[in-house]
Amino acid sequence: MGKGVISTRGGDKGKTAIGGGGGERVDKDDARIEALGDLDETNSVIGVLRSVLPAEHDWESGLQRIQTEMMNLMGHVATPSYAKKQPTIPLPEESSIWMEEWMKAIEESLADTTEHFLLPGGNQICAQCHMVRTVARRAERRLVTLNKIDPVNPSVLKFVNRLSDLAFKLARQETHRKGLTEERWRLFKPERSKS
Repeated sequence: MGKGVISTRGGDKGKTAIGGGGGERVDKDDARIEALGDLDETNSVIGVLRSVLPAEHDWESGLQRIQTEMMNLMGHVATPSYAKKQPTIPLPEESSIWMEEWMKAIEESLADTTEHFLLPGGNQICAQCHMVRTVARRAERRLVTLNKIDPVNPSVLKFVNRLSDLAFKLARQETHRKGLTEERWRLFKPERSKS
């Protein structure tokens, strides 16, 4: 693609190129492309979340790191396991650990835990965290589908799973920080009536 060229028109017939340098093209609804699209959307909604945060917010560096690592892992998802040329960019091998540490710190900062399903909402930041959570869950489902066809590195699956969990906890942290009320739907495991 030449400098400044945005559209090659190569996808006009419903095909697109995948990674690996072999020139292979697949349908635009191929499982790999579906997974990449949902990862890209996840990254975009994280960008929206960052855009509504106040300046110098304490989530900023962590979210920026997540977006960078997502770009890296997308390079791996785009490349089939059988491709001769594999990506040299790093996989998110340690990301699940620091995201778990971040979640633990959030839990310690909250006044309580919850055993309830919560209605997504609150303020704009809370609602955007829930958007990140739900889109990441969809991306995870697409990766599971792709993994049945061609192996996905376990660190990628782990990363996306932890990301959706983290987004839920960020929403709860924002709710507590702003003194908002969590709207509860029902318990995870409703109590059975005694007969």
